[in-house]
Amino acid sequence: MNLFRNAVRPVLFRLGGGDAETAHEWTLHRLASMPPAAREVMRRRYAFSAPVEAFGVRFPNRVGLAAGMDKNGVALPAWPALGFGFVEVGTVTAKAQPGNDRPRLFRLRDSEAIINRMGFNNAGAAALAERLRELGPIGVPLGVSLGKSKVTPLDEAVGDYLQSYRLLHPYADYIAVNVSSPNTPGLRTLQDRDFLTTLLRELGGDVPVLVKIAPDLTEPAVAELLEVCLEHGAAGLIATNTTLARDGLAPGDQHLATEAGGLSGRPLTERSRAVVEFVHRETGGRLPIVGVGGIMSADDAARLLDAGATLVQLYSGFIYKGPDLVRAVAQGARPARAHAAR
Repeated sequence: MNLFRNAVRPVLFRLGGGDAETAHEWTLHRLASMPPAAREVMRRRYAFSAPVEAFGVRFPNRVGLAAGMDKNGVALPAWPALGFGFVEVGTVTAKAQPGNDRPRLFRLRDSEAIINRMGFNNAGAAALAERLRELGPIGVPLGVSLGKSKVTPLDEAVGDYLQSYRLLHPYADYIAVNVSSPNTPGLRTLQDRDFLTTLLRELGGDVPVLVKIAPDLTEPAVAELLEVCLEHGAAGLIATNTTLARDGLAPGDQHLATEAGGLSGRPLTERSRAVVEFVHRETGGRLPIVGVGGIMSADDAARLLDAGATLVQLYSGFIYKGPDLVRAVAQGARPARAHAAR
């Protein structure tokens, strides 16, 4: 990983005077404009085949790009070339929205962490549906993460999710229901039994629906959520979203601890593994798990798989380690070490 760490990352981290969102936008633009010949060169270097099936979908390897990296699907052809076995776009909302005020994305470099309070900034479900229709298949499974529009009242949230679902499910291999972002007011209350029951009933159909949960729930709250998922046909669980906790930050990053938003990266590694282990134990392996949070090495991913995950996703680890991490995780995620897909 020396080339990325020593040459590419320092340049990216200096863009916009060190503003993380400027670097994010610049990177997406470059990936979106990558010509097919360049993508083929990248594919030969990073792609790794180790197929697995989960919730009725066949994945070329176990490593996915987490939601949040490419919200509007602008660089979709590039991600498989960088080695990802699946891609999750979004989180997208029924209504286009600008998100929270900038700055809203912060690197905590000593901690290998990120704080974001993006607020579901996206062009809306209709715009994403049109892009996916024009693009066609990308060669790996595509997940679409759905969230609630900020202007939609909580008591109208089901209809908001359903509007996005109707537009986007024809293009998705699975749908992820994001009820766990800390950056939309009241959203995490939608993890409770009554709302989730109604939502899963409404979204039932041919496309697998996964529920993304917060790492900050207590074990009894997770257990109740799992009961709802099992009773009402959720195809799987994504564990976990970002955390509101600020445990494990390096001394050099403490000045950023008061920034509002969700924390991801290295400080989340152990908590994500603990949640995955609890979910797997509580469900007896009946609910496939996508493990995400704090995967900064192939060993971190292997431990999530050993804890019960079937698939894993990268976000912060990709930002800090680059595409070499994608290949290393894919190579290390041998079926013998991973939980059997259900």
